[in-house]
Amino acid sequence: MHPEIIKINPIEPEAALVAYAAEQIRQGQVLGIPTDTFYGLAADPFNLHAVDRVYEIKTRGRHKPLSLLIESIDQAEELAKPLPDEFYMLAEHFWPGPLTIIVSAAPRLPLKVTANTGNIAVRIPAAPIPLAIIRACGVPVTATSSNLSGAAECTTAEAVRDQLKESISIILDGGTSPRSVPSTIVNLAEKKGGWKVLREGAIPLQEIEDLLGDQ
Repeated sequence: MHPEIIKINPIEPEAALVAYAAEQIRQGQVLGIPTDTFYGLAADPFNLHAVDRVYEIKTRGRHKPLSLLIESIDQAEELAKPLPDEFYMLAEHFWPGPLTIIVSAAPRLPLKVTANTGNIAVRIPAAPIPLAIIRACGVPVTATSSNLSGAAECTTAEAVRDQLKESISIILDGGTSPRSVPSTIVNLAEKKGGWKVLREGAIPLQEIEDLLGDQ
């Protein structure tokens, strides 16, 4: 069975389609959804079966933690241990947007999501579809890109279908991705403290350095 591709308005997502997608995620399904970078695999991070499915669909190593899309800084505070000052500086300056921040996870988050690292990567996307789904779900959703590990990231719903085939049942089609580069990743969970850019993506390293300086 090929996945069902559902067209959804990327600017004003239809409420009925958002509710349908959220219900599928709450039931443990893994959906392909558009974000403000590439298409991602959206699942409930508190549903361990759904988390397993994300790893299986991507053929992803279990030692790699999953990133999460959230809707607010308040939600980040529920998922992470006390957050450092650098987190708030980055979040207030770059969110919503293509910046993923790695922080120490709170005990309530399943170890499987953190890949036993004790860390979690979070970001608020600058895209109405995932934000609407997160709000409708009442929980964050996984954000890992909807491609096979090692393969090219997907910028259209058709590309997701062609790569993942019958391993996924529903893909929301919000049009072509607005960017062709991934989010920038900043690690604030270094044991010695401080910060480190692990991947330079849509936000240049220079902008991070200008903001954090010698923090």
